[in-house]
Amino acid sequence: MDKLKLETPDLTAAKVAKIAEMFPGVVTEGKVNFDLLRTMLGDDVAGDEAYEFTWVGKREAIREAGRPIRKTLRPCIEESKDWDITENLYIEGDNLDVLKLLQESYLGKVKTIYIDPPYNTGSDFVYRDNFTQNREDYEKEAGVYGEDGGRLFRNTESNGRLHSDWCSMVYPRLALARNLLCNDGILLVSIGDREIANTIKILDEILGASNQVCIFIWKSRAKPTNAGNAKYRPQKVSEYVVAYSKKNPETLSHNVISAKERFYPHENEQGKFRLTTILTSNRGTFRRETMRFTSGGYTPDDDFRWKAGKETIDNLFESNHMALNDDGVPMEKKYANEESDPLYPIYTYVDSDISGTAESGKADLSRIVGNKHGFDTVKPVQLVKYLISTFSNDDGIVLDFFSGSSTTAQAVIELNSELQSKRKFIMVQIEEKCDPTGEAFTAGYRTICDIAKKRIRLVGDKIKDEAGILAQDLDIGFRVLKLDDTNMKDVYYTASEYTQGMLAGLESNIKDDRTDMDLLYGCLIEWGLPLSLPHTHEEIDGVAVHTYNGGDLIACFADTVSGAVVKEIARRKPLRAVFRDSSFSSSPEKINVEEIFKLLAPGTNVKVL
Repeated sequence: MDKLKLETPDLTAAKVAKIAEMFPGVVTEGKVNFDLLRTMLGDDVAGDEAYEFTWVGKREAIREAGRPIRKTLRPCIEESKDWDITENLYIEGDNLDVLKLLQESYLGKVKTIYIDPPYNTGSDFVYRDNFTQNREDYEKEAGVYGEDGGRLFRNTESNGRLHSDWCSMVYPRLALARNLLCNDGILLVSIGDREIANTIKILDEILGASNQVCIFIWKSRAKPTNAGNAKYRPQKVSEYVVAYSKKNPETLSHNVISAKERFYPHENEQGKFRLTTILTSNRGTFRRETMRFTSGGYTPDDDFRWKAGKETIDNLFESNHMALNDDGVPMEKKYANEESDPLYPIYTYVDSDISGTAESGKADLSRIVGNKHGFDTVKPVQLVKYLISTFSNDDGIVLDFFSGSSTTAQAVIELNSELQSKRKFIMVQIEEKCDPTGEAFTAGYRTICDIAKKRIRLVGDKIKDEAGILAQDLDIGFRVLKLDDTNMKDVYYTASEYTQGMLAGLESNIKDDRTDMDLLYGCLIEWGLPLSLPHTHEEIDGVAVHTYNGGDLIACFADTVSGAVVKEIARRKPLRAVFRDSSFSSSPEKINVEEIFKLLAPGTNVKVL
């Protein structure tokens, strides 16, 4: 039986292998002879001069994207919600490592990626990678000093070091994210003025300039924050969302879901229909008292207003396109035979009536988790809902690997409730500590993840309570997984360095604090299985046996595994089976396991760890 390697793929080696497949003669002992490759490509495509975007540290950033790691994701059931039935994931850890771990499980499976990376404010950010240079290294490579040791230019923000740090941080993450997109997937990046130019250049390089879909401009503030400080200088009230597709955007269309693809649970004389909300928030910057008129005998309360004008709402009541839910609140009927047209046109300028503002985003978070959350700026849920509903399908995976307070998770849950869709989310957030002197810490939050997980729980419960029977199948849960070092003990000693005590400790090569669930999810990552599928646990002949997704994988991590257990697992003919290497005390026992599977389940891939 082979051992699981429990290491992320070496993406650089995979790319070299592809070159070797196309040009066998240019790769020797894993090294590419670029001079020979240029010759084989011809002078016309291998010129010395070409347009190039670069910065100090770029080469190392590119190398980092392909560098393998020995880490894992450990399940945390006690911090999860609806673990057994949810298809959503909340992952805590540095997103660079997490993206590497997700490469096999979610390769080409993500429909929409939305990220709001830390803006380059001229100061350090949390994601301090080993390829981000300190000031001394940067100045040496960039040629800040002349031959006599004198400084050639001032080390200000404008000289590029801080831009280089930011580019080096974001580049490998975007490169890894591209691999996760499905062929018609969309990558959306929220960004401000300072790095939008570099963001576009990086995305041009990673996804291709021809694959730029558009650049959204959204009104992020109702009024500028420093209007009184610069009377004659233009005041910034907008930010950007850059959209790129994985394939040619000319072949894409925005999200127009045909009637046959939707679920219509109701029917009357006009046909099958579903119910969606016709009310929206009437708080903060969304307050419009003129939109709180009476129609159909109903007047929205102070916190809500109609989504459309009085004539439209009146017509919906008169044409049997409105129904009252269990709480007496009007819901719009969406008939199957009428839902073949686009839901709305797409404009690259998004007004705050559609997107919300930074102020409303912060206010929305405060209403959910309380005022003491410590976030200065929060993307509005309305903006993220607009983007996701435009560029994702009803059952697609939405990934956010700079998830912060989890605005994206709330947007997905709200859309699923409003549209009866089945979108799934994967949130990734580094375990950033709250300031011990800040209000979030005093409110009991220790990390940003604590705030985000509370937000998802409260939002889901509120939506499900308000929607009643319409939300009975709504997935408001999430599985919490936490980034950690490999489950396996480090064994890097020569034979002469071992002592008797060390050998006794290596009877099992698995770390003492790791549980069966830790090992199971380590195997899922190794074999590239999605991390959100159902699994069961049972006892066979006195030991625990774990079955993942009905037989995609069956695992037994007991210290001793009997022949009866091996035979029962083999009889079930799983696609994959895995055991501890130390579960079998001798080579003959391992050979016997192989023979049992050859006889009863020859198609099963059997490995040990």
